[in-house]
Amino acid sequence: MEKFLLLIRQDLKELRKWNEEERYDEIREIDNWVKSLVQNGNYVSGDVLEIKGAYVDIDHVLSDGPFIEAKEGISGIMIIDARDLQDAASIAETCPMVKAGEMAIEVRPLMGVKDIRELGDKPRATGN
Repeated sequence: MEKFLLLIRQDLKELRKWNEEERYDEIREIDNWVKSLVQNGNYVSGDVLEIKGAYVDIDHVLSDGPFIEAKEGISGIMIIDARDLQDAASIAETCPMVKAGEMAIEVRPLMGVKDIRELGDKPRATGN
């Protein structure tokens, strides 16, 4: 099994309009989906992101969020185990919010780079 990052993308301007109960209704719906991923052995970890945030680049920190001009932003993340990219994408397609057209999920393979503390200071090729 390989690990994949699911970047959950939603219209953050619309999310800002939701009251707390509406936001938690969506979280409960996703939670039911996550429980099925746990039962199938695919779920590793994940969390919902706050709408607020900061965007940092070489020139400055923009304090009003990473979604200044973008309509869509990342509203949550998840790490799953899957056989391959196609399997991970198929798993993402089972999300009820994706099926309802209320979110999109970007599926990205994790490279599996070793923890840098384990590698030490010796010269090495990437990924070794």
